[in-house]
Formats: sequence, structure tokens, C-alpha cells
Amino acid sequence: MADSSFDIVSKVEWQEVDNAINQTSREIATRFDFKNVGGEISRSGEKIEMKANGEERVRAILDVLQTKFVKRGLSLKALDAGDPQLSGKEYKIFANVKEGITTEDAKKVAKIIRDEGPKGVKAQVQGDELRVSSKSRDDLQAVQALLKGKDLEFAIQFVNYR
Repeated sequence: MADSSFDIVSKVEWQEVDNAINQTSREIATRFDFKNVGGEISRSGEKIEMKANGEERVRAILDVLQTKFVKRGLSLKALDAGDPQLSGKEYKIFANVKEGITTEDAKKVAKIIRDEGPKGVKAQVQGDELRVSSKSRDDLQAVQALLKGKDLEFAIQFVNYR
């Protein structure tokens, strides 16, 4: 019987990110506590920029965005937000949306699988994803359960299960 396998990836659904940003923008426009604070949010590429005329207001915009991320099924681990910075008369927060598994992170996950996973499970790095294979599908499911239980600093998804 051939080996079964799956891939571990860290992908972001960009349409959902845009939806979360649009919902945040609408909420900023309609909420009473955001009146006359110059609050706005925008995205260009993988960067999200939030602006307001007060530090606590720009943090509130980030909080609204994080809430929308969770409601849309996006992991907060994919959102890397910095601290508020004063720029002229307004505060700004820049956030990056992280996508892809770095080589170092893939090696960490492979080490976890090697050390704590079932015997006979192989993990190999392929670009920005990790292919996990084994003869037993039960072992692959055990690896998925093991990784879901770990608190990794990046979001992971399991795809191409065959």
C-alpha cells in the first residue's frame, strides 16, 4: 500500500482579510465612540494601516479588527501588529499579515513530529510548506492532533490529505 500524506501550510484567505477590514471600516464610521477621532483603516499588499487622533482610539480600531478576524475564521497568529506610533498629529499602527511557513519554523515542526509523533512518520520541507507522510492514516491523524495541541507562533492548516 502506498504512503498516505498531507501538507502543513500557513495560508491566509485574502478575501476574508478584505471582508474583515471592510467590516471594521464600517464599524468605525458608525460607532459613537469613533466620532470625530479621524479613525480609518486601509490595506496595501500584506500591510494594514490604522489611523486615529488618539493612542487609545487606534488601539480600539486594532481590537475591532481582531474581533472581525476571529468572526471570519482567520487566525490572530497571522496578524502581526506593531505598537502605536505618533505621526504628526495622529497615531498609526501598522500590521502585517503573515503567510507561509519559514524554513526555521518548518524545521521546528518537523522536530516536534520526529520527537513526539508516532514512529514511521516522515516530515520533509518543501518550499513554504511541510509534507508529512506515513503508511498509516491513523499515525497522520495522531500527528494532526499533536500539532493542534501545540501552541505554535504561526497559524497552520492541513491540506492535500491523501
